Amino acid sequence: LLHGLLAVLLIVLEWTRPSLPFPLRPICDLRVLNHFIKEARDAEVAMKSCREGCSLSESVTVPQTRVELDVWEKKNALEQAQEVQSGLWLLHQALSFLRNSVTNTALHSYIDNSIRNLLSINAVLRSLNIQVSYSTGTWRVSSATDLLQVHVNFLRGKVRLLLLDAQACQQDVS
Repeated sequence: LLHGLLAVLLIVLEWTRPSLPFPLRPICDLRVLNHFIKEARDAEVAMKSCREGCSLSESVTVPQTRVELDVWEKKNALEQAQEVQSGLWLLHQALSFLRNSVTNTALHSYIDNSIRNLLSINAVLRSLNIQVSYSTGTWRVSSATDLLQVHVNFLRGKVRLLLLDAQACQQDVS
């Protein structure tokens, strides 16, 4: 709950910051995404230190996180957005499965927080009028640690690149 309030506070502060003639849209302030990445790393660290009750009961499908910049830049904004949206959906499914597999209750809050953050990012993408499509390169992971590492890398890679180039985040510099 505290982490969610921090994200909302950052959004409100960005809206009310007087230094810009037209404030950036909240998600365009990458501090929010950086906060989500930090929380994803915290979940990964907690999972790595877990000794019991912290495994996946079966492999899950996750998005490819590798970004070849020349290939990424050749895609139009819609294709990039669809790839990110699809990856977020896969991660949501995989993290939900992990939540049900993990019996170590200390990890539940980390996983729940990661799921909430993915839902927040999805809501932002919808607010930017990004159409949902579910097709992306995938692979399977069989460990909870690998899943959480994919989660961090996806946020640091494709999600960050999409938001950096989002039309809604471009300021008019005239």
